[in-house]
Amino acid sequence: MSTFRHFLQDEQGATAIEYGLIAALVSVAAIGALTSLGGSLEAIFNFVSTTLSGAVEAGTTN
Repeated sequence: MSTFRHFLQDEQGATAIEYGLIAALVSVAAIGALTSLGGSLEAIFNFVSTTLSGAVEAGTTN
């Protein structure tokens, strides 16, 4: 009976579950932020790529 009582008072599993839920919440927030920034980042990288391509072409014609 004392083993069963000790099992009911053990809260280590609850703490692990709480940490797991916090990690899941942080992951969802990070995914949401990166998804919303995705379009902006794509536009920036396309601009940089186009600019560098133009610079390379201009440098090779001289």
